[in-house]
Amino acid sequence: MAFLRAKNTPLMMSAPIIAAGAAVPPLFALLALMLAGVVMVSLLLLRLRQSMLAGYFICGVIIANSGVLDLLGGGESHERVSQMAEFGVILLMFTLGLEFSLGELRFLGRYAFVGGGWQMGLCIALAGAGSVMLRLPWQGSAILAVALAMSSTAVSLKSFQDMGLEASPGARMALAVAIFQDLFIIVFFLFLPLLLPSQGDETAILPRLGSLGLRGGVFVVLAGVAARWVIPWLLNAVSQTRNRELFTLTVIGSCVGLAFIGGLLGLGLALGAFVAGLAVSESIFKHRILADVMPLKDLFLTLFFVSVGLMIDVKTALQLWQPIAALTLGLMLAKAGIITSIARKLGLAHRPALMAGIGLCSAGEFSLVLLQQAGGAALWSEATQQTLLAASALSMGLLPAVLKAGPGLGDWLVHRGWGRGKPVKFDAGTLRQRIAGLTGHAIICGHGPVGERLNKALIDAGVPTLVVELNADTVHKLQRQGVTVLFADASHEETWELTRLKHARLVALTFPDATVNAQALSSIRALRPDIAVLARARFSSDVERLRRLGATHVVNDETEAALAIVEHARVLRGT
Repeated sequence: MAFLRAKNTPLMMSAPIIAAGAAVPPLFALLALMLAGVVMVSLLLLRLRQSMLAGYFICGVIIANSGVLDLLGGGESHERVSQMAEFGVILLMFTLGLEFSLGELRFLGRYAFVGGGWQMGLCIALAGAGSVMLRLPWQGSAILAVALAMSSTAVSLKSFQDMGLEASPGARMALAVAIFQDLFIIVFFLFLPLLLPSQGDETAILPRLGSLGLRGGVFVVLAGVAARWVIPWLLNAVSQTRNRELFTLTVIGSCVGLAFIGGLLGLGLALGAFVAGLAVSESIFKHRILADVMPLKDLFLTLFFVSVGLMIDVKTALQLWQPIAALTLGLMLAKAGIITSIARKLGLAHRPALMAGIGLCSAGEFSLVLLQQAGGAALWSEATQQTLLAASALSMGLLPAVLKAGPGLGDWLVHRGWGRGKPVKFDAGTLRQRIAGLTGHAIICGHGPVGERLNKALIDAGVPTLVVELNADTVHKLQRQGVTVLFADASHEETWELTRLKHARLVALTFPDATVNAQALSSIRALRPDIAVLARARFSSDVERLRRLGATHVVNDETEAALAIVEHARVLRGT
C-alpha cells in the first residue's frame, strides 16, 4: 500500500521525451528536474538562513503547478516517484528504530512516558474535538488527531544541533517526548488498517482484531529471532571482512527483508523497517550503520517531501489561505503551550521548557504520511486535505526560524516576570549522551598499540577522549572498560559529524593507512580547518601527501624505525 497517492486526476501516459534523437524516460527526466530544482531552491534558502526542508516542499509545489508533470508522464511518473518516496519512509523508520535507545529511555523514562503521554493525550483530545466539530467520520477524527499530535523529530533535533543546544535540558526534554511519539506511532501504524475503509471488506471488528493479533504474534517471533541471533551474527561476520560495500548491502538487506515480512503479514512495511533498526540499536554497529544509511535516507526523504509538495494545488491553497494560516498558527501555538506547560510541571526552568515546547510545535513527517493515507481513503474532502497538507508542511518549514527566536522570547518573558524554576539535570549515562557532552576532547582514530598508548596518556593528562575504531572485538573490549568509543569508519564523512569534531581540540590518526588517512583529512578540514591533526604514515612517500591535505604533523614509520635502529646500533657499538 503506497504512502502517497496522486491527486484526483487520471493517470496520464505520455511518450518519452525526445532529445537529440534519443528517448529519455519520463521518470528520469522528472527526477532530474526535481533534484536540480531542490538544489537551486535550497541554495537560495541557505543564503537566507532558512531550513532546506521548506525548499523540498516549494520545489514539489512548483513542479505540480507548472504543467511539467503532464509533459513528463503525468500521473504515471508521479506514482513512481511516490513509490521511491515510500522507500524513504521505510529508511526513516529504520533509522528511528536504530536511534531508539532503551538506555536513553531508561534515563529519560519519566520525561518520555509522563511528558510524552500527557502531550499526546492532550493534543489528541484537542485535535479530536476539532475534527468532531468538522463532522468527520470517527476513523478520520482518530487519524487526524494523531497526525496533528505528532512532531517532526528530524527537524527539531537537527535545529537544536545547528544551534549547538543538542545537550541542553530543553533538547533532552524534546528528545524524551519524541521517543514516546515514536513508540506511539509504531503501535498506531499496527492498527491503522482497521481505521482505513477497505472495499469489499465487511468483516466484523473482532475477527479483524483476532487476525491482526495472530499476524502480529507471528511477526514478533520472526523479528525476535532475527534481532537476537540472525542480524547480529550476520553483521559481525561481515564486519570482519572490512568490506564497506558488503556491510552497506547487508544493512539495507536486513532493513528491506524485515520490512518485506511485515508487508507480507499485512502489518505494513514501516513496522518491519522499525523493528530492523531496533534489532541493532544497542549493538556496537549502530554508529557505522547510521553513517552508511544516512545519505540514502536523506536522498529518498527528499523525494518524499517533494512528493508531498506535488500534492498541493496552489489555486486551491490560495483560496483556502485563511484556514491554512489559522490552522498553522493554532497548531504551533497550542502544541508549544501544551509541551511548555508539561515541561514546567516536570521541573524544567522556563527557558528550557519554552525551547522544548517550540522544538516540538510543528507537525511531523508521520503527520504527512497519515494525512496521505486518510486522503487516499477519502475520509474527508479534497479542500480539507489541501488545508491539512499545506498547514502541516508550513509548520515544519517555519520551525527552524521559530526555534532560533526561542532564546530571545525566553529573555523577553523573564523581564516580564515569567515563572522560575530549578533546571532539570538529565543523566548522561548513555553513549549518545556522553558524546553529546564532550567538549575540548581528543579524537583518536584506531586503538592499536599506538592509539592505546596515546589514549592512556591523554586521559592521564586530564584530556577527555573519543576513540573511533573499526575492529568489533576491540570496541567490545573498550566498552567493557568504560571507554567512550564509536564503531565507525574514519573515511566516512558522516563519522566526523558523530564525533563532535567542531568541539574537539585534537585529532590523531594512529593507523598507517595513507589512503584512509587522506580521506579522513579531507572530511576533517572541511569541517574544522583550524584543528590540530596528527597523522601516521608507513612510507616516506606518503608524508608530503598527508601534509598537503592538512595534517599538522606526520609521524613516518620508516623514519622513526631508522632513528631507533641507528640509536640501538650506536649503543651496541659502544659496548
